[in-house]
Amino acid sequence: MKTPVFSGSSVAIVTPFTENGVNFKKLEELIDEQVAGGTAAITICGTTGESSTQSLEEHAAVVDHCVKYTAGRIKVIAGTGSNDTLAALHLCQEAEKSGADALLMVTPYYNKTTQKGLIAHYTYIADRVSLPIILYNVPSRTGLSFTLETYEELAKHPNINGVKEASGNFALLSSTIAALGDDFNVWSGNDNEIVPAMSLGAKGVISVAANVIPKQIAQITQYALAGDFKSAAALQLRYLDLINSLFIEVNPIPIKSAMNIMGREVGPLRLPLCEMSEGNLERLKDAMRKSGIL
Repeated sequence: MKTPVFSGSSVAIVTPFTENGVNFKKLEELIDEQVAGGTAAITICGTTGESSTQSLEEHAAVVDHCVKYTAGRIKVIAGTGSNDTLAALHLCQEAEKSGADALLMVTPYYNKTTQKGLIAHYTYIADRVSLPIILYNVPSRTGLSFTLETYEELAKHPNINGVKEASGNFALLSSTIAALGDDFNVWSGNDNEIVPAMSLGAKGVISVAANVIPKQIAQITQYALAGDFKSAAALQLRYLDLINSLFIEVNPIPIKSAMNIMGREVGPLRLPLCEMSEGNLERLKDAMRKSGIL
């Protein structure tokens, strides 16, 4: 049995930027809001944190600042994935030095690899760090998905704690939980699938929507962990339009737009990400109004 890195809701937190770099003071404010909202863990420098447009040095500095500022109040999961195994290892080792609680590692993208390559990539890194690793399966962005057989092989490694499943493939999710049980933890990677995933045994969610509704996402997971799926489903459905609207353009374009509309001042997106189209922006605002956050 592997103790899950966290149970409940982890926010995939945005990185607030200025024109010249990271707004660390604003990041501190966002972290405080998550702690107050009942979030179980901060996932820093993931996709939502625009890690792909951060230099290795900036990336490491953001993780380090987050760990030091949280000061043990909340767990910190550092996004450290790359399509370059050595670059990923470097980020993992820097996060470990900073005192992060765990690592989130997306599958290699663009150059991708084979299932054999996935096993080699993750094993190489897991052999060289001591922190628990959460795999990240998001084929819509990487063009590559784990198979059940690869999960079964990687689950044998003591440092591989589980997976953030954002494939939308419930056959894979259910088969994985059935085959591996508590020896390999699963978290939903999609906000619109929290309740069905947890009903099958997922331990929670790594959430984009928690940036704007942290208490509600945390409450959905707490209902589900307590076995009250009726209440969890009702709350998920209440915010479903908002959740879906946060993905009408490439993440994190809508979530940062929503936060700026709310006056949260998280700053600009970094190219190649750009401002939302006018039509989608109006749809997002409408969903925000209906949900009560605007």
